[in-house]
Amino acid sequence: MTYRMSARSRRTPSSRFLSAALLAASGALVAFAAITAPAAFAQNDDTPPALDTASAVKPPATPAKQAGKLTLDQQVKWLRAAQQSGALEKLDDEQLVALFQSLDPLALPRYIKEGPNGYPSYEFTMARSERIHGQWPDKPDHMLVRLAHEPLRIYAKWLPDGAHAGQEIIYDESKRTDEMYGHLGGIMNVMPLWTSLNGALARAQSNHQVRDLGTEYIANQYLAEGKKYIEAGVPRSTQVDVRTVDGVRVVAFTFESPTGQPQFYAKKETLGLDLRHPYFRTVESYGNDGRIFEKIVFENITPKAFDDSTFDPQNKAYKF
Repeated sequence: MTYRMSARSRRTPSSRFLSAALLAASGALVAFAAITAPAAFAQNDDTPPALDTASAVKPPATPAKQAGKLTLDQQVKWLRAAQQSGALEKLDDEQLVALFQSLDPLALPRYIKEGPNGYPSYEFTMARSERIHGQWPDKPDHMLVRLAHEPLRIYAKWLPDGAHAGQEIIYDESKRTDEMYGHLGGIMNVMPLWTSLNGALARAQSNHQVRDLGTEYIANQYLAEGKKYIEAGVPRSTQVDVRTVDGVRVVAFTFESPTGQPQFYAKKETLGLDLRHPYFRTVESYGNDGRIFEKIVFENITPKAFDDSTFDPQNKAYKF
């Protein structure tokens, strides 16, 4: 089934670095470790309103061109106020690039970590392409996903206008932590079955487990990769620009790792920051050969409450 439902391989860094470089990076590592403590979808007093809902938050008093002169804590608060008030998305492309180039390198990780970069339960549609066994697909998967946390439960359906149309899966960690239930599309949709998250069927169409679905996974990977740069004692080069990807306007941050894979997840990666919410809406990842191996676009994200029938294969709206 399409979400290459196997786990992304985690590779252990193999390069050795001079002790002086590591010592120089140690102070930054301590600071970044505090930023990257898991808080994938924690709600806090600064939780933004539901998507696309007008906010009563006032825009920051400091002009965007002066935001880089604030302290780190003040920069993070500035970003949150600008995001929640709608002031951030009103900036033009040149202003957005200048803003993020002026901020402390730790401001964006802090902003992402403090989130929320997901919701306790929500529904989204996404377009996803992955290079599998060296082959790039002719068209992306187009998926509808319903996701709830505590416990993690996921329903996913492959939509008619994308690859692997008709497939469905359900995962409920409260029932089976290492298996999902699903069926293939087409004539095979009469054969639903339980299969391992890391089995051959799961690996056939994606480099990920079904558990990796959602905006939280992207945020946590971004934070983990940033920590690797600091541990390695090397700078994380950043290119900033503004793009519209499949109709979604984002601030795009391009990071290129010094050694590439296997030490880092990708040789080069571009993440597109949503302008109204503290999470990434788009991801493009490139291998050491310069070829893209993954592209994700979250199209619509809507917080929703689900009942048990949402994650029940007996739901009459599903085709299990």
